[in-house]
Formats: sequence, structure tokens, C-alpha cells
Amino acid sequence: MTKKALKIGIIGAMVEEIELLHKHVERTGSFDKAGITYVEGKLHGHDVVFCKSGVGKVNAAVCTQLLIDAGVDCVLFTGVAGALDPGLNIGDIVVSTSCVQHDMDCRPLGFARGQIPFQETSEWVADDSLVELAASACESLFPGRSMKGKVLSGDQFIASREAVRELHEELGGACTEMEGASLAQVCGMNGVPFVVIRSMSDKADGSAHVNFADFTVEASVNSHRIIDEMLRHM
Repeated sequence: MTKKALKIGIIGAMVEEIELLHKHVERTGSFDKAGITYVEGKLHGHDVVFCKSGVGKVNAAVCTQLLIDAGVDCVLFTGVAGALDPGLNIGDIVVSTSCVQHDMDCRPLGFARGQIPFQETSEWVADDSLVELAASACESLFPGRSMKGKVLSGDQFIASREAVRELHEELGGACTEMEGASLAQVCGMNGVPFVVIRSMSDKADGSAHVNFADFTVEASVNSHRIIDEMLRHM
């Protein structure tokens, strides 16, 4: 990204993920559309528009398109995810290199898992500059606790060890969640740069009920710190 004042779109799937932005952004306005409230303001010299998308791919896609229609130059998505890469632990962070819909499955028709039929692209690549900016912020704030990797998305809460193994081995996913790939596709279709940043809330192996609720608050703080650090250096 060039070093100029930008208009940044920031999305969280849950209210905890954007709560701190309400406290730190110098608010200049807001608007409501499609049942979503978009808050406009200033942060580190940049115009920002942030919102809570809600859970799932459709919510994220609608939210992203509306942000793009509002004129954002790039989109940052923060939230939690289930770890697929065995090297990840709870609290570690994945910065997306690309995103794929793991629940797009037309194998009976001869398409590969994750492939969108009759479409050129099924893996949506994150912006290199935003990836490096996010990775640098993560390493500065949480040394040794982050990695770059493929984010897999689907309207499913993955909670079995067998599913984790399949998603990691078959699709090469670092983590799994419910929004990133739809956001990535909308950004790709519009030519808008994006990056997805996910904190690991669980190992996607059935233990989520044990740690998901407790970790959500910690993850929201971590997400805010990363976004703040990125905008300081953008």
C-alpha cells in the first residue's frame, strides 16, 4: 500500500472483535444498511469504516460489498478461528495468504473440493503489502506466535479431529472459520486489497466449548492491538 491517507474498512464477525474500536476511533458519523451499522471515523490519520458483520459467509459478503460501495481502499478482517496446522496453539495468530471455501464441494460433478464450478478463481489471494504489514505487526506484538497461511471458510463449526486432518492435508489450511473466503471473494471481484487476521480460539477438535468463550475477550484485545499497529505504519 502507498504511504498516503487511506480509507480503511475493518470488519469483525462478533461484537467483541470490534468493541475496542468504538473506544479508540475518533467517530465522525455512521450509517445503517442491510441491518448492519457502519461507524465512520479517524484512526492514526486514516479514515476508517468499521462494523460487525455477523457470523457466516453471507453476512460477511454483504458487509464487505457495502464497505466497498462506501469507498474503502482496502478491507481488514479480524476474528477468531480454529487451528488446523498442528504447529498452532490457542492464542497464536494466522495472517491470510489466501482464502478458500472448504464447504464448496462439487466433487460428484468432477470438481476439486473447494473449487467453485465454472469460475476462473476459487482461491482468493490476499494483498502482499497488507500481509507483510499484518505479519510485521503480529511479530512485533506477539513474537513467535504468528504464521502466514491459507484460511479456510465454511458455514460449519469444525469440531472433530478427522475433519481437522482432512482440511489441513487436503486443502492445506492453516485455520478454519466462517467468513474470510467470502470476504476475500467479494474483494477479489471488486479489485480491492484485503487481509484476514485470525486468533486461534481452539484446535477445531471438539474442545471449543472449553475455551472459546474465555478466549473471545482476549482475542478481541489482540485483534485491536494488531489493527492499531498496522494503521500506525500504513
